[in-house]
Amino acid sequence: MSARKKLLAEAAKRILITDGAFGTEIQNWKLAEAAYAGSLGLSHDQKGNNDILAVTMPEVPETITRAYLDAGSDIVSTNTFSANSISQADYGAESLVREINLESAKIARRLADEYAARDGRPRFVAGAIGPTNKTLSLSPDVNDPGFREIDFDYLTGVYREQIDALLEGGADFILIETVFDTLNAKAGIMAAIEAGAALGRDVPIMLSMTLTDLSGRNLSGHTVEAFWHAVRHARPVTIGLNCSFGAEQLRPHVKTLADIADTLIMVYPNAGLPNELGAYDEAPETTAGLVGEWAGAGQVNILGGCCGSTPAHIKAIADGVRGLKPRALPQPPVLTRLAGLEPMTMAA
Repeated sequence: MSARKKLLAEAAKRILITDGAFGTEIQNWKLAEAAYAGSLGLSHDQKGNNDILAVTMPEVPETITRAYLDAGSDIVSTNTFSANSISQADYGAESLVREINLESAKIARRLADEYAARDGRPRFVAGAIGPTNKTLSLSPDVNDPGFREIDFDYLTGVYREQIDALLEGGADFILIETVFDTLNAKAGIMAAIEAGAALGRDVPIMLSMTLTDLSGRNLSGHTVEAFWHAVRHARPVTIGLNCSFGAEQLRPHVKTLADIADTLIMVYPNAGLPNELGAYDEAPETTAGLVGEWAGAGQVNILGGCCGSTPAHIKAIADGVRGLKPRALPQPPVLTRLAGLEPMTMAA
């Protein structure tokens, strides 16, 4: 059975659980620069390059992944949010992109299979790709609105390098997450489709948008509904929201997406809003209660956490939604649905 069919089968039975944050969990290790750099001899300071730990200190992402599986995660993501040549250029580590993604995927795959073998419950691996620090839709130069640092084909190639390694390492899905620019996400979609075609198999895509303000738009200006219209052609196995805000602020936008998307809804918010020091104070029980409201209303299929969330948050969420029915997928009428910054639906 394909990964897509297997996930859909499991999601029909219950609300599934994905994992929580990697970045804030890695910060808790308080690693020195030497721990990040290892013996690679790179020219740049590596402190803060969380992704490279799959190569230099694999016990760190392995320990965090294991903690999320212990907490009840059905899906674990690879620690590869910035493991692309654009982001790794900041650390002088572009040549390690393939190795970082391959090793990170192998860690997640090995642990997912280990836990599945224990109890027979499938565990899945989502190969995570972030948005990079470039944008295809907006100019970084206020004096030249038409200027772009990179183009679509270049970003597609950047993502393709990452995706090929993630799939080789054992990822079931490609998770294009924290989407602040819809055109960046489309480059990721193109790369995933091309990677699947090269392998001769379906590569399921997960898409997760991040909002930049409470009105419900991403940085490139798309509403939640417009974003869905813009990416539905890719047949994502999940669509959803992550990061940006806590669960309380995402409530109306989760409902909007749940009502229109004929695929699984996966939402993993931050553990509330950061305090004045940038830390997250929201208790696991609070987060679980808030996302549990979505579950009780039949609005979600998969839940987890983003920045500030911990294994304790994931366990509280898993415990809180156990026994609740998963969201039933709607069957919207066949209409022409287009997207600019706003959605447009043409009447039949």
